[in-house]
Amino acid sequence: MIKVGDSAVITNTVTEDKIILFAQASGDHNPLHLNEDYANKSIFRKRVAHGMLSASFISAVLGTTLPGEGSIYLSQTLKFIKPVYINDTITTEVSVVSISNNIALLHTTCKNQEMQIVTKGEAKVLLPNKG
Repeated sequence: MIKVGDSAVITNTVTEDKIILFAQASGDHNPLHLNEDYANKSIFRKRVAHGMLSASFISAVLGTTLPGEGSIYLSQTLKFIKPVYINDTITTEVSVVSISNNIALLHTTCKNQEMQIVTKGEAKVLLPNKG
């Protein structure tokens, strides 16, 4: 049974292939993500991953680990703190803050390999029925 204080972590490496597949799935073909020449002239000085790619790692934790199978993602707030680059390793952690009426509120964070927060927010999840 899920309880306040529970947490779960997954790790993903952002690859060229993941960025291309995310662009195809989302329809977001912004050249900041896909075109090195264009990105080199941006404030980032190189290509960056889609912000929602790192946010999708949160969904992976919620749907597979905590709360896991059968949970329903109701809402998410997000703040993109730092850019995510190709070959960054992102550690995503969710932790249960409160539970009320079978809905869990979770803090969500994504950190790069330097342990800098790149994305943070809060999620609400309808807990699965265990019947």
